[in-house]
Amino acid sequence: MICYGKAVLDLEEELVDAYADVFSAPPWNEDEETIRQFSARLQTDVRRPGFRTALAQSPAGIDGFATGWITAARFPADRAYGHVAAQLGPERVADYLVGALEIDELAVRAYARGHGTGRALLAELTADAPGSRAWLLTARKATDTVATYRRLGWHELDPLPGTGNGVVVFLAPGHPAAA
Repeated sequence: MICYGKAVLDLEEELVDAYADVFSAPPWNEDEETIRQFSARLQTDVRRPGFRTALAQSPAGIDGFATGWITAARFPADRAYGHVAAQLGPERVADYLVGALEIDELAVRAYARGHGTGRALLAELTADAPGSRAWLLTARKATDTVATYRRLGWHELDPLPGTGNGVVVFLAPGHPAAA
């Protein structure tokens, strides 16, 4: 199921619970403050152009979710964006990321992993990505996550020489620059 814009705020408590369940575990080890920040970010993120959330639900509640929006022409500098810009340089950021669907969060509870939940969430969220252009980043230290994206056909962008850092940038399998 896809929710657009502010409608997702009706599920905020459940999303925060799923986020906390997934990201308080290794390798993320996020604390209560970071989880609180996700809740606050959600209030702002729902107003971004093209904001959407894909949900995997069962009788147990939200098994997983993915959020995304269209990356703005003025590439942000907060959060991990500075690392992305440093690794890719301004030309690749403009060509590959600006105007593309940016996957911000993908969270699948442990009990729902290994059943295609993450794959389904990504497919649903990116189904109408502009020109099949979608991207995401993850932490290099999250080796299982990096391996999962590779297995799902996401294409890792090589950093410019000498710019590698703690993030890995991936393009969706259908992204024109992923070839």
